[in-house]
Amino acid sequence: MQQKTTNHKAWFLVLPMLLLVAFSAVIPLMTVVNYSVQDTFGNNQFFWAGLEWFEEMLSDERMWNALQRQLMFSGIILAIEIPLGILVALNMPKSGFWSSFCLVVMSLPLLIPWNVVGTIWQIFGRVDIGLLGYTLDALGIHYNYTQDTISAWITIIVMDVWHWTSLVALLAFAGLKSIPDAYYQAARIDQASRWKVFRFIELPKMTGVLMIAILLRFMDSFMIYTEPFVVTGGGPGNATTLLSIDLVKMALGQFDLGPAAAFSLMYFLVILSISWVFYTVMVNLDKKGA
Repeated sequence: MQQKTTNHKAWFLVLPMLLLVAFSAVIPLMTVVNYSVQDTFGNNQFFWAGLEWFEEMLSDERMWNALQRQLMFSGIILAIEIPLGILVALNMPKSGFWSSFCLVVMSLPLLIPWNVVGTIWQIFGRVDIGLLGYTLDALGIHYNYTQDTISAWITIIVMDVWHWTSLVALLAFAGLKSIPDAYYQAARIDQASRWKVFRFIELPKMTGVLMIAILLRFMDSFMIYTEPFVVTGGGPGNATTLLSIDLVKMALGQFDLGPAAAFSLMYFLVILSISWVFYTVMVNLDKKGA
């Protein structure tokens, strides 16, 4: 049996990317780690603080409240966007001109920059000049995202659903397109209902792409900053102050570098841990499918 030749020179092809990752990710991360274990009194003089900032953050009620709001936001987003994206994908034409047209239309929200999305909804929801706010006010519905907590939450949730449901729909559509026509022909011969076709044919074939969609949407919703900050600024009060907004306020607003560095590392570890769980589930599903 002929042994496979291994060419280690291929590593030189990925070396530029490794250096780029080291420069853009690893080095800043090490800087944050350095700040998280030190304290400073100005003049660029630092003193060893050990785990003091981590202990302070773990006992900080403000951080736990922000974490609760963040988990609630991500949970609501996933509960809405995943089923809605599947529903949209199921009703999209599978081929022809209208299929291409729907794909282009669904891709449009994904092309809009995050700060522009926030600005659009900030204006759209204003009671004085915004179409949504003015219409609701004319109908006698109390809506003011700058003063009412429920209105603020509804605004940022609807904004995120509008912006990112397309991603779930496109991924689900790709999963549906990979299903051979023979499966549907067999279902028609067996006179299977629409629900059974979805339950036993379409959903299993979409499992892989749906796990990717859940992973991407969780990571993005858990790290979201620009859109809610532009719309509500974390208000009214601290009602929409998510983890990212709270972290920026601590680091740049109060300039508490040590606590902010410890906060950001714990933030990173939470995202990394949950993403690892999703990845493990995806790998196990692939093995079962194989």
